[in-house]
Amino acid sequence: MDDSTFLIIGANGQLGTALKTKYPRAQAVDVGELNITDAASVANYDWSKVKVILNAAAYTNVDGAQSAEGRVAAWKVNALAVGYLVKAALEHNLTLIQISTEYVFDGNTYPHLEDEPFSPLGVYAQSKAAGDIVVSLLPAHYIVRTSWLIGEGKNFVRTMLDLGNRGVNPAVISDDVGRPTFTSELVRAIDHLLKNRSPSGTYNVSNDGEVVSWADLTRAIFKDARLNNSVTDTTDAQYYADKPNAAPRPKNSTFNLSKIHSTGFNSNNWQDDLNDYVAKELAK
Repeated sequence: MDDSTFLIIGANGQLGTALKTKYPRAQAVDVGELNITDAASVANYDWSKVKVILNAAAYTNVDGAQSAEGRVAAWKVNALAVGYLVKAALEHNLTLIQISTEYVFDGNTYPHLEDEPFSPLGVYAQSKAAGDIVVSLLPAHYIVRTSWLIGEGKNFVRTMLDLGNRGVNPAVISDDVGRPTFTSELVRAIDHLLKNRSPSGTYNVSNDGEVVSWADLTRAIFKDARLNNSVTDTTDAQYYADKPNAAPRPKNSTFNLSKIHSTGFNSNNWQDDLNDYVAKELAK
């Protein structure tokens, strides 16, 4: 597998950064080099040396997408732009890897299977579901659905470590549950699908292990960091009570991982990856 034929879009984000590390010879672009929301920019890109598109670009401001301006931006990046990439993939016979999210479901049915009917709650979720539908029309595609992403950049673990180190005892949501996905795990799964030429389609990818709430994940972070801060449980409704523009969240983000396991992939336990991640953060 020649990674020089890979094109990483959204190269400066958490996942894009991890993909660049894994595939150092890949073409790596962000909006400055390729504006995927512009049809002409996509059509005029030199696709001659590309065989695989890794689309790590997304509008991910879940609450911001609820605003008039954010709604337009979310649909442009998460749906319209994806359509442009699908068109390019069709014209140039490329494989497209699209990163999806558990937000395409309302969280009332779980653990989520790949073929669960869409039930997106907010604008971000709706735009991501639309992108999935467009990608599914491609002959050669992987829709990699993930949750609670943690990598290089702003994320939940770093936020909690910062609060803990400043002596804050946070109140954290305890009635929304799932499992985190470290970018190292997500990249490992993507690489597995490509190397094994797994059948096209949708695959759930997260770390394996115990299903936890955000509050319990915070306790695990503090334990690994040897912080003695306390964590107070709060509900989703209580946490967002004074945030009228907050988007609705799925209550349960847990994936069934059987499909990717059936391809021979073995998922890492999130507690092991969290321990490694926190150790690296503390060593900085």
